[in-house]
Amino acid sequence: MRRAIAYFLLFVFLAGLLGLLGYLIFGLLFSQALPVLPGLIRGAGSLFFLFMCVLLVRYLILMWFAFLSQIEIATEPERDFLPPISILVPAYNEGANIQASIRSLLELDYPCYEIIVIDDGSTDDTYTRARSMEGRYSGVRVRVLQKRNGGKASALNLGIAAASEDLILCMDGDSRLAPGSLRAATRHFTDPHVGAVAGNVKVVNRLNLLTRLQALEYIEGLNIVRHAQAFFRSVVIIPGPFGVFRRRVLLEAGCYAEDTFAEDADMTLRILERGWKIRYEPGGIAFTEAPESVGDLVKQRYRWTRGLLQALKKRVRLALRFRNRGLSIAVFYLLFEGLAWPAVNVAAQLFLVYLTAIYGAGLLLVLWWAQLTVLDLVAALFCVVAEEESLSLVLYAVPYRLFFTLCLDVCRVGASVEELMEVEMGWGNLERRGRL
Repeated sequence: MRRAIAYFLLFVFLAGLLGLLGYLIFGLLFSQALPVLPGLIRGAGSLFFLFMCVLLVRYLILMWFAFLSQIEIATEPERDFLPPISILVPAYNEGANIQASIRSLLELDYPCYEIIVIDDGSTDDTYTRARSMEGRYSGVRVRVLQKRNGGKASALNLGIAAASEDLILCMDGDSRLAPGSLRAATRHFTDPHVGAVAGNVKVVNRLNLLTRLQALEYIEGLNIVRHAQAFFRSVVIIPGPFGVFRRRVLLEAGCYAEDTFAEDADMTLRILERGWKIRYEPGGIAFTEAPESVGDLVKQRYRWTRGLLQALKKRVRLALRFRNRGLSIAVFYLLFEGLAWPAVNVAAQLFLVYLTAIYGAGLLLVLWWAQLTVLDLVAALFCVVAEEESLSLVLYAVPYRLFFTLCLDVCRVGASVEELMEVEMGWGNLERRGRL
């Protein structure tokens, strides 16, 4: 705990000092450039400078509440709450990973659970490989169900109907769990107001630049955000690879909807809509296989973005009424992060490139990227230490800022435009390489 506090104080000091210095320099240069720029460009420049200020505040707020959440979790009394649990593993063309996923579940440090694999009409050998592991293993029963292809949501709903226990863990067929994950997650259900617990997802196949950047993104861009949200008991997306639910909460929510491509986000909003609390458990670790090619990454993020917007469109009117403050905050936060933020980031980059090309403002462009990179380096240091990850990941904050986040934001903007135009889309399945 003392080490965490020391690193946090270091983060605040570095972020404040470097951020202040950077903004003073950037603001000075920008103010000198303003008089020679047309009025419309001056206005746009002022908005993007405000965007930078919002970005710094966002970083500080996320880190602060993530830190408070860490203290809260670390100081909670140890509780042994180990009720029976059903584990659902929906799988479509996961032949390369499914046996490793099941084996990881059989190695869990937990006294009583069942495993239900649901083959969603796979066209490969997923069902055959999973069926070969069906049976009992030291009291743990493995069952394999098969259905016609209908999507992950329908597979999960079949699993929910077949589940025997009052707690249900939903995971992905391309994931495996750390042995202590269930013990860490179930303790939160001693609070009768907690309806679900979100887990900590980590990239397992850190084999090239692309997957290492995703490893950093999961730590800095996803898990630390859930840490901050958990302080308010309002995690806004329970990740597909690890989510534990009360069975009655899933039934109360009407089970998983089949009209979005982000069933996990849609279910999370359904749970918040009904007033349940959602906790985050950093010790509930799921290792997942990240896309190893640019094409697969684009397909994944395209689906995530469109699925998220599909889930949000169903609730915008309800959120505007502010009758459920938790749901309204979640909806507008996700709209800001998933739609507004990527669009502003892409527009800001294009604006600075335009200034450089037309007015020779190259120094402004370099300073813009330099400030964002410094913020990412400091945030990456805090997040990596908080997650007890390899410090080598911090160095990837440089390419993370220089091109990775921009490429993802371009993908998100394109997906958002197509969703608003209601362009037809498919699931976009990824190539699995059996890295588990």
